[in-house]
Amino acid sequence: MGTAPQIAPEIHDFYTENYDEATRLTATADGALELVRTQEILRRYLPSSPATVLDVGGGPGVHAQWLSADGHKVRLIDPVPRHIDQASAVGVAAEIGDARQLVAETGSYDVVLLLGPLYHLLEREDRDRALAEARRVARPGGLVAAAAIGRYASLYEHVATTLLGTDRVREAVGDILRTGRHEPGRKGFTAAYFHTAEGLEQEMTDAGLQGVAVHGIEGPAWACLKATERHTGEPLAGSPMFAAALESARLAEPYPALLASSSHMLATAVAP
Repeated sequence: MGTAPQIAPEIHDFYTENYDEATRLTATADGALELVRTQEILRRYLPSSPATVLDVGGGPGVHAQWLSADGHKVRLIDPVPRHIDQASAVGVAAEIGDARQLVAETGSYDVVLLLGPLYHLLEREDRDRALAEARRVARPGGLVAAAAIGRYASLYEHVATTLLGTDRVREAVGDILRTGRHEPGRKGFTAAYFHTAEGLEQEMTDAGLQGVAVHGIEGPAWACLKATERHTGEPLAGSPMFAAALESARLAEPYPALLASSSHMLATAVAP
């Protein structure tokens, strides 16, 4: 590991100067909901500890920490130096790396996670390379799991936060709904790709992964939770409303028609 990544300057600057990914899953109720649900879903599929886990694009190590606490042997790679520093500071084995060109040996990990890379690879060719590399370094029968931002997340998000209150916001949301792309240079977020459930499943299947299943993470109530917290100023993690949103996510999960209501999706599969 340690290969120099070709990360877009906009994405590097966003996570280095404008946004602290280390607090995203703990600072808000909808972030906490994403974390709890990601843990729930992954723990169904993870092998018994100690499994070897490659956390590709693992950011500042939020997931690596709980995986390590569960007894797994985790190695993290990420293209953003700030994330490597943050992960290392909390005891995670972390190195600079690129999801599209892993240096790990073929078949060397029990689990390969891509809980961030697919967000910021706008071109299908790059996402295909990342998934092919994940399949390559996973042992036969190993778990490959990839997260994606849902195609409709920006619509729910901006109703909850900005009330779709400007032409700029409405135009950006409309473009994402049509194309799945938040183009470089647009304000509010960095360059990103927003998947449909069908598109995520197809990309995993086309990579040669087997038994692909796509799960809705936050379920249908996350935007209500976010809006209430945002506009009342009251933290809602651990509240009755949080508990209801969590239960709604669990109830909605078996129904494919409700996948589109989640902010994020998690696809699980088996390496051949």
